[in-house]
Amino acid sequence: MGNRLSKIVTRTGDDGSTGLGDGSRVAKDSLRIHALGDVDELNSQLGLLLCEGLPDGLAPALLQIQHDLFDLGGELCIPGHTVLTDDHLARLDGWLEQYNANLPPLREFILPGGSRTAALAHVCRTVCRRAERSVVMLDHEEAVNPAARRYLNRLSDLFFVLARVLNRAAGGEDVLWKNGRAS
Repeated sequence: MGNRLSKIVTRTGDDGSTGLGDGSRVAKDSLRIHALGDVDELNSQLGLLLCEGLPDGLAPALLQIQHDLFDLGGELCIPGHTVLTDDHLARLDGWLEQYNANLPPLREFILPGGSRTAALAHVCRTVCRRAERSVVMLDHEEAVNPAARRYLNRLSDLFFVLARVLNRAAGGEDVLWKNGRAS
């Protein structure tokens, strides 16, 4: 792959359109661009989480996810192009099993928070859910790789589990929701 970003400012988007990887142009408010932007935002939020002190072994997994999300962005940028496969899902499933194995069972809903790293993982989870909704909406209009939808669904679950792991790594616990709590 050659140098693809030789010129950042092109002014071609001044009319409210943007170029896709296949050379076509679409409106900047199209469903495809919304989905692409939400995946990009998720990758940026994950980059912020990676700036924090993390338990041993977690950073390489999160970095792999960043690469996967960049690949997903490539899929969305080139209609009909696929990169994510069932192997990507299997890797997420493995991490889900690994990180969930030592967590106590949930008996209550939890609130986003606790430690800073857990709160950042919850932000990643919610942005991931939005990205998933955007990809689903796009799929109603144009075919999307089914593995992409499944990947985002599974990834949001992983961020939830990781938030619980990160709270424990910081010496805390989940912040439990209290039904009927008075302010």
